[in-house]
Amino acid sequence: MMNWQPDMLKGQTAVITGVSRKIGIGAAVARALAEVGCTVFTTYFRPYDATMPWGSQADEASQLIAELRQMGVDAAGMELDLSQPTAPAELFAVVQERFGQANILVNNAAYSTSEDIYQLNAESLDNHYAVNVRGMALLCRAFVQQFTREEWVENGRIINLSSGQSFSPMPGELAYIATKGAVEALNLSLSAELARRGITVNAIDPGITDTGWIPDELRQIFVAQAPMGRIGTPEDAARLVRFLASPEAAWITGQLIRSRGGL
Repeated sequence: MMNWQPDMLKGQTAVITGVSRKIGIGAAVARALAEVGCTVFTTYFRPYDATMPWGSQADEASQLIAELRQMGVDAAGMELDLSQPTAPAELFAVVQERFGQANILVNNAAYSTSEDIYQLNAESLDNHYAVNVRGMALLCRAFVQQFTREEWVENGRIINLSSGQSFSPMPGELAYIATKGAVEALNLSLSAELARRGITVNAIDPGITDTGWIPDELRQIFVAQAPMGRIGTPEDAARLVRFLASPEAAWITGQLIRSRGGL
């Protein structure tokens, strides 16, 4: 049985992307890591949220940072467009100046719109690729570049958020699933490349997670299909991320872990 000590990750710094909504997975991950003493740096991009049906309040990201500080940890964040090639290097320059080296990276940010094969177009593919693949890969590079090539990274962790595209079909979301498939492919090979540095690389598939996007009628369908009688919560995903970020997970790398409640 795991014993989560309040200071288990004290002295560690985590960078978590895509933390703009207080009911999202990113926010739950930030709280879970703060609970065990981790310093937290978040990124968010409100213009993207404004285009989504669920939207977000203008000050949600800053409210969450204030909440993390009230939990007794140091926390900060910045608005950042991860579709820009220079964004990852800019992010880690700010983190370095504020907190020094980060040893945990959680790639939670994602771009997602729905298109079937008849609606699929170059612009949508490019938009998904820019954030979900290029942005994620360059964030991993910027994270690793904090350290020398020979340096052993104490508790070095990269944790990527994937989806269920290799588990079951997701028709109507072709650009999204193509890029999430790339996340899983990079996850495996990057883990082998970084193992000798002490950096583990894992991905999680949180399955259907209730972050405010599910209409009531669809939620009822999901719940009826769920073996455990409910769908996932952001906290379900966050607990798994916290485990993978902890010293308990030092021997786990290159894995895609499904946390789907049997769905």
